[in-house]
Amino acid sequence: MATAKGINGQQAAQQNLDKFRVWVATQSDEDFKQITRDGNLNRSQLAMEVGCGKSALTQNPNLKRELKALEDDLRKRNILPQLKDSDKKIDNKAKEYDSSDSPKRLNSKRLSLLEAENIELKSVIKGLKNQLERYGELTKTISEMGFMPR
Repeated sequence: MATAKGINGQQAAQQNLDKFRVWVATQSDEDFKQITRDGNLNRSQLAMEVGCGKSALTQNPNLKRELKALEDDLRKRNILPQLKDSDKKIDNKAKEYDSSDSPKRLNSKRLSLLEAENIELKSVIKGLKNQLERYGELTKTISEMGFMPR
């Protein structure tokens, strides 16, 4: 399938990879630090500077591999911060879809609401017991005095 410029997808992918390699070769460590965001190179900024679409950074397997290698190298040289263990797990394995996620979340919300209601009701019961105890003593005192309310 030809693109608007008369080149196919493989040629466009190779051009993007070549542009990325040229861009990397022209950058200094300070330049990389300037486009860091959340511990990685800012993909939007990187795509703009390379002159490719942001999607090329995720859809072009060769470009994606070289970008990861670049970020790993920058981490080794302490230009980018080291990945936390939780970040490494996310990178190595995609999160599996859990079809029971929504019911679990709903049950969790329902459980927390019921627990809050339970605590509130226990508080009300304690208050009512205290009132009953007070009125019980008052009723006992009144009956001992001989005054019984009707």
